[in-house]
Amino acid sequence: MNVSTWEWAATLIGLLALLTFDLMIIGRRPHEPSMKEATGWVVFYVALAVAFGGWIFYNHGTQYGQEFFAGWVTEYSLSVDNLFVFVIIMSRFAVPRIYQQKVLLIGIVLALIMRGAFIAAGAALVSRFVWVFYIFGVFLIYTAYTLTKHGESDESDFKENALIRWSRRVLPISKEYNEAKMTVVQNGKRFFTPMLIVMIAIGTTDLIFALDSIPAIFGLTKEPFLVFTANVFALMGLRQLYFLLGGLLDRLVYLSLGLAAVLGFIGVKLIMEALAGNNVPFINNGQPITAVPHISIGVSLGVIIGILAIATVASLIKSSREEKNNHEEKSPTPVG
Repeated sequence: MNVSTWEWAATLIGLLALLTFDLMIIGRRPHEPSMKEATGWVVFYVALAVAFGGWIFYNHGTQYGQEFFAGWVTEYSLSVDNLFVFVIIMSRFAVPRIYQQKVLLIGIVLALIMRGAFIAAGAALVSRFVWVFYIFGVFLIYTAYTLTKHGESDESDFKENALIRWSRRVLPISKEYNEAKMTVVQNGKRFFTPMLIVMIAIGTTDLIFALDSIPAIFGLTKEPFLVFTANVFALMGLRQLYFLLGGLLDRLVYLSLGLAAVLGFIGVKLIMEALAGNNVPFINNGQPITAVPHISIGVSLGVIIGILAIATVASLIKSSREEKNNHEEKSPTPVG
């Protein structure tokens, strides 16, 4: 894929402008967005991603357009699953709703920085070592297996890591959030607010999420430009999506299973591609295995969308049935 310098520059400047605009909104007026506001922003960011994908189709061809959409859909779905953990973190640390936008926005900025570093490292490895696909593939299959054992998210899924525990023990932490500031002066002494601990929790969680998402998208495209933009568009609008979905997150009971199927599929695809281009000495004497079938990006896109659609519909059907059964159990039994 031949991406010119001006395309990279225009993309980075445009995305940076949107991010700066988001920061200005939160900085000037921290608030809990209304359903109308959240819906408008989510639709805007999704439309922006679709328009960008259309631009890829028009300027770089069908192959790269399909790769972008396959990567974006996969990363967006993983981001929605990540919202479960964000909800748990907000609840665990009792973050006031009015300040949750700031937490989410900073979390997204940290995620962009971390994923950018992983993308650069991954692109360098992929371009030089075919055997990396074996590692990525096995890792994704293992991740898929852990997701099948995951079940529905609850507060027990989040455990404070060593960095959080160390921060609590060593740093002077106040009890109040103090308008979401990082530090506050009390009785002449400076304290960190609980917001710092929340940021550490979000940041370390972002790091773990990046370890899952980057191998997944490299299984769909090897182009750094598409890997980067698909990740950015998947993260943009995540803050508003958090407030839009609200209680709906609890109804997506099969999302983890759907994502497990997607990651497992991509993991198998990566291993098949590694076998087709094999140069590992102890596998087939270091020769490629030409009999391995190739899964096109068009087929991959169809499989990913199909799996996620089935998981979403099945989740909503199950949740509706459970709500109906609970309502019937609570209804008084007629007398007479």
